[in-house]
Amino acid sequence: MTDTTQPETKPWRIDASHSNVEFAVRHLMISTVKGRFAGVEGAVTIDERDPSRSAVDVTIDAASIDTRVEQRDQHLRSADFFEVEKYPAITFKSTHVARNGEGAFAVTGDLTIHGVTRSVTLAVAEEGRTRDPWGNDRVAFSASAKINRKDFGLHWNQVLEAGGVAVGDEIKIAIDVELMRQAAAQAA
Repeated sequence: MTDTTQPETKPWRIDASHSNVEFAVRHLMISTVKGRFAGVEGAVTIDERDPSRSAVDVTIDAASIDTRVEQRDQHLRSADFFEVEKYPAITFKSTHVARNGEGAFAVTGDLTIHGVTRSVTLAVAEEGRTRDPWGNDRVAFSASAKINRKDFGLHWNQVLEAGGVAVGDEIKIAIDVELMRQAAAQAA
């Protein structure tokens, strides 16, 4: 008989080569600039019966920012924005997971950017499950959220002569993550 007081958790690790952490922000109030972070790692514990017992713990290398323009990326790494020398990591640690429909979840957690921690809720959807050719279990999720960059101490901006500012405050976050759990034979 199964002890129902123990969570049915399954540890997974993020497969960074098949995952994306992207963002979008308004530029000059007329267009949208998108970027991504290449350095993402972490673990997810999934309780299939009780999602509230699930947990997410992710670390992003802030210096891995890539907007396809090296000069802009250098500026984003500077003290005007992420200040990666002093704050090298962006982290997210879940504090609550709730089912929000079939295959949908609200994952609330502590997001730390630039040394500032705020509670953020991600809208998460399960995208599918499979077993890869090497016997590893895989599951994919997409997630999205909106944050205000000023809430995290990212205040730099430039007022435009025609009105408005160079960089919008609202940041749209889009995440596609593939998780892997090693086959039992490989884990041993």
